[in-house]
Amino acid sequence: MKKGTYSGMKIFTCNSHPKLAKEITDLMGVPLGKSTVSKFSDGEIQVSIWESVRGEDIYIIQSTGTPVNDNLMELLIMVDAMKRASAGRINAVIPYYGYARQDRKAKARDPITSKLVADLLVAAGVDRVITMDLHANQIQGYFNIPVDHLVGMPILADYFMKKNMKDIVVVSPDHGSAGRARNFAEKLDCPIAIVDKRRPEPNKSEIMNIIGDIDGRNCILIDDMIDTAGTICNAAEALLKLGGKSVYTCATHAVLSGPAIDRINSSCIEEMVLLNTLPIPEEKRIDKMTVLSVAPLFSEVISRVHNNGSVSSLF
Repeated sequence: MKKGTYSGMKIFTCNSHPKLAKEITDLMGVPLGKSTVSKFSDGEIQVSIWESVRGEDIYIIQSTGTPVNDNLMELLIMVDAMKRASAGRINAVIPYYGYARQDRKAKARDPITSKLVADLLVAAGVDRVITMDLHANQIQGYFNIPVDHLVGMPILADYFMKKNMKDIVVVSPDHGSAGRARNFAEKLDCPIAIVDKRRPEPNKSEIMNIIGDIDGRNCILIDDMIDTAGTICNAAEALLKLGGKSVYTCATHAVLSGPAIDRINSSCIEEMVLLNTLPIPEEKRIDKMTVLSVAPLFSEVISRVHNNGSVSSLF
């Protein structure tokens, strides 16, 4: 549909991150749509929409983090409810896209679950996806609908620019994140280094070498997510052992599962800067953690998408 064919714009949320949804709607000056997402006694998800959405440009804000399967099903069921209620367009706003790590067949008989999730979203009735820092850029190609892929790097870079740190080197925790580190380093006008690691099994990594000059420098490790924090903490320790002066870390998605908080707390990391694409409970917020909001960016993008404005010009 073209601009002007919608009755208006409405924003809804499921249960994964209502605080972020409220931040976004407050910045936009619009009320959060009236809906409830609950469960039957056997655990089945029930969605109720309490206002008309006929002909509206609908935005559903839902990160598919822990519990991943519940949050994904909530999103799919709400999309189905909107489609059956004759919404004009359904936009899935997914700050954190779960199952993104399984984006290819790394060995025989592997599933490609990030493609499966894309198929489920389209089959449910999603017309557009707005997401941030996919684990692999090629996931955009798994959709046959428009995908607005936002990046959190400028938010993180602006934070570190304001700290006026000297003798900085931006460090990629692996070869796959080198492009992200290079873009980050260009913002800070500093060199990059790369951690050469191998991963014997999921959620475990071994540091082999450091490519680049880190001697006497303040190192900033950047990644797309922090899950169990094993990779980032091992890399930080290796950087200090091999001559780094101090280590700061930053990432878009704070998954923080398993022993992550204990590892970060006991690590040599000076400060960890994260974005709030996922909710971070108070019990997981520690002194060395700084959380920045993505709400201003998402509110601007939603406004631009609704008004057929440019999104890429933001970056």
